Amino acid sequence: MLKNMYTIDKFIAELCPNGVEFKELGEICTVSGAGVDKKINANEKPIMLLNYMDVYRNRYLNTTIPTMKVTTNEKKIKQCNVLQGDIFITPSSETLNDIGNSAVSIENMPGVVYSYHIMRIRLNKHNLTTSKFLSYVFESDFIQDQINRNAKGITRFGLTKTQWEKITIPIPPLPVQEEIVKILDTFTELEAELEAELEAELEARQKLYEHYRDELLTFGDEVKRETLNDICISITAGGDLPKNHVKGQQNPTKEFPYPIFSNGSSENALYGFTDSYKIDCEAVTISARGTIGYHTVRSKNFTPIIRLITLVPNTEIAISKFLNYALDITEIGHSGGSIPQLTVPNVKKIEIPVPPLSEQQRIINILDKFDALVNDISAGLPAELNARRKQYEYYRNKLLTFKPLETDHVG
Repeated sequence: MLKNMYTIDKFIAELCPNGVEFKELGEICTVSGAGVDKKINANEKPIMLLNYMDVYRNRYLNTTIPTMKVTTNEKKIKQCNVLQGDIFITPSSETLNDIGNSAVSIENMPGVVYSYHIMRIRLNKHNLTTSKFLSYVFESDFIQDQINRNAKGITRFGLTKTQWEKITIPIPPLPVQEEIVKILDTFTELEAELEAELEAELEARQKLYEHYRDELLTFGDEVKRETLNDICISITAGGDLPKNHVKGQQNPTKEFPYPIFSNGSSENALYGFTDSYKIDCEAVTISARGTIGYHTVRSKNFTPIIRLITLVPNTEIAISKFLNYALDITEIGHSGGSIPQLTVPNVKKIEIPVPPLSEQQRIINILDKFDALVNDISAGLPAELNARRKQYEYYRNKLLTFKPLETDHVG
């Protein structure tokens, strides 16, 4: 890769000594929205739909990728067709970084239309290499910065068709585009192979972890099973928001130092911060709605809300971490209703094995090491996967960073 970087730098210096021309997307492309809805009507023609996730998950598109069947009229079939070189983007998302994901159709797709959830960008002068080049450009920090500055929304963010047309893009000479696409295609293929190997290894280690966890937490008759009601000082459901709080705050401040947790998994459970707390000791929380059954250990001084269930174990009987690990191998059911949910009475009836505290700590020590290897982003295989992705992003941005053309240069 470093050799290729040196070659392309030299290539750009020779072909673009005064910089690269930048243009607005609307100058060289036609941007189209208003795709086809996900519906089936008896009086319309059946058609395959290229949808949001097809674009989100793929670099290049062909007729084997769309799998969703819908119906539409002849006018829409003509308006929303898919031709070789068409670039498709995700124009909106709940997450800023997911706006502008792109994919290129590498062939004509008769019998396929695109979804109203995506936008089609069609070059005014067809060139498959330029389409591939622009698709990579959409991933660059240069474009993402423009997207972040212009995106509007509250729970979902996006850019209008006019805003997309105003996005500024670099247009180096075609030979430079070809070389960059070639390098990034090769790097992407190698990246995919390495990630597949690492993910396979990660899956194998996950299974090994689960095997040892299940063995360590399986006991004979010598260890009594107790209900959570018997081993916990309290089992309560979260209530209303505290009076003073900041929704969306990601880190503690002097004014609002205590976290608020709601139903959700991982960092999605952090609602914000407040100036008070309801739980003053280490505890285990269980999501009662949404991501039902997601459980984790929370450090002392926090506030649970929106029915998030909090378990405070009796420390003379059970350690919080052991309780959390034991829940991994416990089927956590839910009560009925239109919105499935856990209730405090449900949770109180759950039984887990309760060995002596010394044995609990021994099990915790072993499983913590396995957990760090498998799940911690700062250690083990996940860190290696993350490092590979960061490396790709670094080289991609270097390849797609150009000096603007010096328009007043005298040759």
